[in-house]
Amino acid sequence: MQKHWLIGLVLAVGISSSGAANAQLKIGVGAPITGPNAAFGAQIQKGAEQAAEDINAAGGILGQKIQILVGDDHSDPKEGVSVANKFVAEGVRHVVGHYNSGVMLPASDVYKENGILAITPGAINSRITDRPGYWNIFRTIGRDDQQAGVSVAYIVDKLADKKIAIVHDKTTFGKGIADHVQEGINKAGIKEVLYEGINVGEKDFTAVVSKLKASHADIVFWGGVVTEGGLILRQMRDQGVSAVMMGSSAISSSEFASIAGTGAEGTLMTFSADPRKRPEAAAVVKKFEAKNFDPESNSLFSYAAVEILKQAAERANSLDPKQMAEAMHSGKPFKTVIGDISYDAKGDITRLDWVIYTWKKGPDGRITYVEN
Repeated sequence: MQKHWLIGLVLAVGISSSGAANAQLKIGVGAPITGPNAAFGAQIQKGAEQAAEDINAAGGILGQKIQILVGDDHSDPKEGVSVANKFVAEGVRHVVGHYNSGVMLPASDVYKENGILAITPGAINSRITDRPGYWNIFRTIGRDDQQAGVSVAYIVDKLADKKIAIVHDKTTFGKGIADHVQEGINKAGIKEVLYEGINVGEKDFTAVVSKLKASHADIVFWGGVVTEGGLILRQMRDQGVSAVMMGSSAISSSEFASIAGTGAEGTLMTFSADPRKRPEAAAVVKKFEAKNFDPESNSLFSYAAVEILKQAAERANSLDPKQMAEAMHSGKPFKTVIGDISYDAKGDITRLDWVIYTWKKGPDGRITYVEN
């Protein structure tokens, strides 16, 4: 009897150990996998998946292997809420996403109500983290008011004698950053010659381009994303409007030049200092390149979000979202592929992370963004 009892104990321990080793930590990735912002969705998905692959190869997080669950929000706020509720139903307690600020805002309500920790690698609207009580929301990218401040400083310093027009896409992100720029230049004594909104999904921008032409604008600040921005610029050039477009991180994709064509050359843009060039990212960038994928834009911000989840869990010695959030709010830096990241009480990164780029034609004939 004693022998059988010992064999049973050994088998039970073996099964238990095996179960722990095979435990899965579900991390939701909410992003626009399809639709006009699918290029950015791919960046976020592939960034998180590569981080999970690398972390799993090293043993996982607190002994659990990461399982990535992807939710396609189509850049639509209602779909974002559906994705958030899907994650809740699937038992997800940690999320990387979303990309669009207008999606992140309502989705974050679901995450807060259900105690889910979320890190966005792309949503920059200041309201996302300014709301009191959202202990669970963080970013790996800077805020729109900070990004707009860099644009304003550049306009005031180098373009104060130019006529400035402002066009936005009426979204939470697009209008938000446009309004910050408008407020900033107005405070500096510069009055825009045109302030105009367009609708997401439009293809024909003849009317707004005609207004830009009539305004004699030298600079068009664009508050919006790749698709409409690229189309507006292409149609500006087609109608003989030579004004320089100035955009934000939301046009930091090769898709912009593909849509805008040769007119993209000379476009100004704010974005973080190129994360692909950081020494911390070198090994990971090579892994992406080996898979024939360029980790531009938000890829490494997404990778960093998963790295931070791992380190926060290890510091808290727990996968409990609230304990992890407390570790993240401590102010201590996290080591990531985009450099050291630490958080303030709101969940915003503490470093100023925006610089100016110009889209230029390279030796290979491709038009891409180059840091000034």
